[in-house]
Amino acid sequence: MRTRPLKVALLGCGVVGSEVARIMTTHADDLTARIGAPVELAGVAVRRPDRVREGIAPELVTTDATALVKRGDIDVVVEVIGGIEPARTLITTAFEHGASVVSANKALLAQDGAALHAAAEEHGRDLYYEAAVAGAIPLIRPLRESLAGDKINRVMGIVNGTTNFILDKMDSTGAGYQEALDEATALGYAEADPTADVEGFDAAAKAAILAAIAFHTRVRLDDVHREGMTEVTAADFASAKEMGCTIKLLAICERAEDGGSVTARVHPAMIPLSHPLASVRGAYNAVFVESDAAGQLMFYGPGAGGSPTASAVLGDIVAVCRNRIGGATGPGESAYAALPVSPMGDVVTRYHISLDVADKPGVLAQVATVFAEHGVSIDTVRQSGKDGEASLVVVTHRASDAALTGTVEALRKLDTVRGVASIMRVEGE
Repeated sequence: MRTRPLKVALLGCGVVGSEVARIMTTHADDLTARIGAPVELAGVAVRRPDRVREGIAPELVTTDATALVKRGDIDVVVEVIGGIEPARTLITTAFEHGASVVSANKALLAQDGAALHAAAEEHGRDLYYEAAVAGAIPLIRPLRESLAGDKINRVMGIVNGTTNFILDKMDSTGAGYQEALDEATALGYAEADPTADVEGFDAAAKAAILAAIAFHTRVRLDDVHREGMTEVTAADFASAKEMGCTIKLLAICERAEDGGSVTARVHPAMIPLSHPLASVRGAYNAVFVESDAAGQLMFYGPGAGGSPTASAVLGDIVAVCRNRIGGATGPGESAYAALPVSPMGDVVTRYHISLDVADKPGVLAQVATVFAEHGVSIDTVRQSGKDGEASLVVVTHRASDAALTGTVEALRKLDTVRGVASIMRVEGE
């Protein structure tokens, strides 16, 4: 066994970073046995050095992250500070000075993953980021290693625990959005500013990473269609239940049927209660993968939090350290397919549209005509009303998003349509 310790520099010591440091200390003997050499925490870069950090020697703490990654004796830099800068510069500096990198930074990887992979390859170093998507759930490595010989056609999942908690609470209790959000905040599932979660930014970054790996194509955050879930109402859940469905905020990455392009999107959707993702409750995450040879696979578990995310980080540390000892590197970027990313208008799925209409003869015929004129076939219609007001719930057969958008625009121009109450895609059938 190699006796010289492998040295790890930790950038950030918040909820995740502190757990990484703790596990490295408490599991030191096991990590040594699994890696084939001791692993040593050589420095911790923080913004507030005066804060007491249990289990971390004060002499390891520094505010100079740049000096830490430039030391030259660091084998692995663990970046858990998040954001674009200074994380991007620190990671590239680490490569330049001989260190491999383990990161949990989904936003940076979704925006600049290709450049970071290129920098790692240029300097013969590893870039691992299992913790960037779905916390403790092993997902990145299965996609880019275990399924490397297969053709992945679709990745669909719940990749944000905050939104799943809120939607699950709305579904199970009948609560409104704000009431469910308030409970999520009180329990610590939602940040004081939940925008990144509830507006889909967090899930979109993860979708970009998943699509890039699954389809061997560069997919950036800007390529991902994003819709939040703040407009989902108790009425939407009532309609979903009538259809035998529930509502989830989904990240969906898929190949076109002809295999010539890919799409990546994040939005609320109705899914049948029979689908495995429908039973994912609370703040848990799950990702459903469909491939040619393996068929259907589902990965499930806690998608956030200090200990779960640290578990994924430590797994990457072990893998990178083994590579260092063996004088090799793990898989880098695979973008050989270079498939075009199609716009949202090309996506084909089913739709649930709720309309407020005048309660008088001929309205249904007018609405049906608009759908027919735009090539959108109606599957079912439900109508109810009294006192001159009515509602129509239309569920379509599969149609393109562009065709549905044109249909809705035309419906809004009808004198008999007083409003489009909601539009929800129907997935997983």
